[in-house]
Amino acid sequence: MPNAYVIGLGKSGNAAARLLKRQGWHVTVSDRGMSETLQQQQSELAADGITVKLGDTFDPEGTQPELVVVSPGVPWDVPSLVRARELGIETIGEMELAWRNLQGCPWVGITGTNGKTTTTALIAAIFEAAGCHAPAFGNIGYAACEVALAEKAPDWAIAEISSYQIEAASSLAPQIGVWTTFTPDHLSRHKTLERYFSIKAQLLSQAKMQVLNGDDPYLHSMGQQGRDPVKSDACWTSVSGKEALLGNLALGVYLDDGWVIAQGQPILPASLLRMPGPHNQQNLLMAIAAARLAGIEKSAIVHAIATFPGVPHRLEHICTWQGIDFINDSKATNYDAAQVGLSAVKAPVILIAGGEAKIGEDAAWIATIHEKAAAVLLIGDAAPAFAQRLQQTGYANTEIVETMDRAVRRSTDLALQLQAAVVLLSPACASFDQYPNFEQRGDHFRQLCSELLGKPN
Repeated sequence: MPNAYVIGLGKSGNAAARLLKRQGWHVTVSDRGMSETLQQQQSELAADGITVKLGDTFDPEGTQPELVVVSPGVPWDVPSLVRARELGIETIGEMELAWRNLQGCPWVGITGTNGKTTTTALIAAIFEAAGCHAPAFGNIGYAACEVALAEKAPDWAIAEISSYQIEAASSLAPQIGVWTTFTPDHLSRHKTLERYFSIKAQLLSQAKMQVLNGDDPYLHSMGQQGRDPVKSDACWTSVSGKEALLGNLALGVYLDDGWVIAQGQPILPASLLRMPGPHNQQNLLMAIAAARLAGIEKSAIVHAIATFPGVPHRLEHICTWQGIDFINDSKATNYDAAQVGLSAVKAPVILIAGGEAKIGEDAAWIATIHEKAAAVLLIGDAAPAFAQRLQQTGYANTEIVETMDRAVRRSTDLALQLQAAVVLLSPACASFDQYPNFEQRGDHFRQLCSELLGKPN
């Protein structure tokens, strides 16, 4: 029986281990953590004959497996993985393992710095409305290998794929590749913008059909220059109209007088999507472009968009209290996403920001704070640096409140005092200083709003 080694437990590692076991591998999983949740998973996997080593790290010299599978949160360049590849041990990511088991169905692969989750959710909703079994997975919903383990195979695989996942999935070649946006992010892991770009480009270069956001400055410039990986028959999208399209105009998707036009046919009024902001109109265009390339009928698109409920943690309306909207944008984990979120809501705003800061350009975000925020409440490790940075730009109405509990309590007082229209959690930061992920940060905000404001959770 061949030996496989899975690094990192969690949802992805658990699913990868079970899939490998089903395929006849002898499976060992290691994780540096020792939490109760991991210990519970250890017991469950042990019952299925899978060895789990907690508080442990992978040693390729000592174990010498035939295959190593890496969970998305594990950096691709840690010394043990570099050494494993030097030793000739096949090393892949969990997404690559799923791809190898789901090649019988076509994939839509969605990547980009921002906009991935909403675009993925919209695409999945449209395909499902058309009668397809099309689960969303990867960086959203299920782990990729959970879909590969399911009894029913997908008709279409709808995968939100981060740079971490692309990096470790060299053969992944979707039927349709969607590139939503490109701005600096994850540079602490990828080191340079060029490296980050090349990882994203890898997915698009291997896609049979391409959808690209023509309103994104970087992608637009890339298209004008004819740079790889853009193909001549790529489908470009623009909220600015047909004149702004690149490439094959017959394939393009754009807005004209408030209507979405796809491949020359009016599809629906953009206002049918109940999510604020021009960025969400762009997400809508890319989702419709992918659907039309897949042959989805107009009626299914209209039904899916008319009934689409929105995406948790992305401009998610929690409640309205004394005329003030409380909105959860916890998924805004970098400056660009937070700037887009702040731009999309009504002013004046009480903004809750902070967490574990990322490398990036903050000028547009700070300019939007000056324009729309009546006050900024700062939480987490980044709070002192953010306060100093805002004060340097002449914005003085900041308070360091440290925790989400204090932020929500203080926001109600300030919102009434300053006659704010919105209290917005849009952190511009990762969550790892205070929460395991952005979902738990957003869930905590939702819970606190529900408790404090007397709304049902």
